Amino acid sequence: MRFHSDLKNIRTFAKLTAAFSSLEKLVWLRLSDETAHFTVVPDTGSQIWSTLPMDFLFENCTIQSAEPGNTINLELSLQPLHRALKSAQNSISASLRLTKKKGVPVLSMTITTTTSRPSHANAHAPPRPSHDDPFGFDDDHDDRTHLETSLRREHEKIITQDIPIRVLHPDTVASTVQPALQEPDVHIQLPPLLQLKSISDRFTRLALASGSSSSSSKSPRLEISANMHGGLRVRITTETADISSAWTDLDNPELDPAQLRVPIEEHPSTKFRDRGPDAWASVYVDGKDWSRVLSAGRLEGRVIACFCHNHSLVLYVYIPHYDDAGGDDAVLTVSVQPSSACTMFWTGPSSPSHSIMYKPTVPKIYSEFIHRRRHAGYGLDGSSAA
Repeated sequence: MRFHSDLKNIRTFAKLTAAFSSLEKLVWLRLSDETAHFTVVPDTGSQIWSTLPMDFLFENCTIQSAEPGNTINLELSLQPLHRALKSAQNSISASLRLTKKKGVPVLSMTITTTTSRPSHANAHAPPRPSHDDPFGFDDDHDDRTHLETSLRREHEKIITQDIPIRVLHPDTVASTVQPALQEPDVHIQLPPLLQLKSISDRFTRLALASGSSSSSSKSPRLEISANMHGGLRVRITTETADISSAWTDLDNPELDPAQLRVPIEEHPSTKFRDRGPDAWASVYVDGKDWSRVLSAGRLEGRVIACFCHNHSLVLYVYIPHYDDAGGDDAVLTVSVQPSSACTMFWTGPSSPSHSIMYKPTVPKIYSEFIHRRRHAGYGLDGSSAA
């Protein structure tokens, strides 16, 4: 089993690991000839499913194993991986190698940097008189360049950081499969996730302070809704208050009919659009878990939300290339299943169906606060307690 590769898009890689580590400490990394998979499946809460082409993060890659496609399954801690990537962001080069240290398997990251030290010799050399050359040549140019170069010495510095890992047998992870998704009822481009997170966190804190959640170990549930007419709404309901924030004039991306499983006229989003702005697709999500999901906003990419009414919420976060302005964006996908308060992340080089087309929009936001007494016998989600 062998793996060695130079790293690319290191800043993007670091931001990805930071977003992932907000949900869990350990990650299952599956490397193969074509793709790199990052998967987190904790006992409760959010899951991460991230699939990237190998050339998005790696170059000059050598990978060998006895498994089909040269697959290598590793379990590693996100914190030391993220720390090593942050150290490599301003480096000349960085590489990753699968090796053993004292019989223990590790991913060893080698980071090459340069440090410059000023030389005190000749630091105060007297200036030489200059003579103008009618043909434009400066006889002193080479001397000055040599002097400036001699005042600074470059020293190469190599840093090695070892990331503890556990090699996983294929049978260990064979039962862990990525969930399937249905066609969305509503798809909409979201405002910046960090803005959405700020408002959602405020609602969650207010609900926790209200006393309705003080007797329960569960965090409040937020209602997230959207329609096919540019509307998005975040709402929290307690015993004494009903609070919501809404965005208008957001973009509902057009679908590419050639990429759809059904004719565009029969697509669920078309039916929701025809029903008008009062047709909302909604899901209820765990407030604290939703906040962790929105940490993906640090990736600073545009976000498309796909709602399956009362079933799931899928976010496609298009990740820009920080190190390669001409590169194609990768996609971070988030799916929330309200029935189990479970969130799945995964990424890929493009959206799963390639069916969504985009245009820039400037959203509008407004908020409302309604203070009222709740009717007895109803839960936070509006359902009967009976």
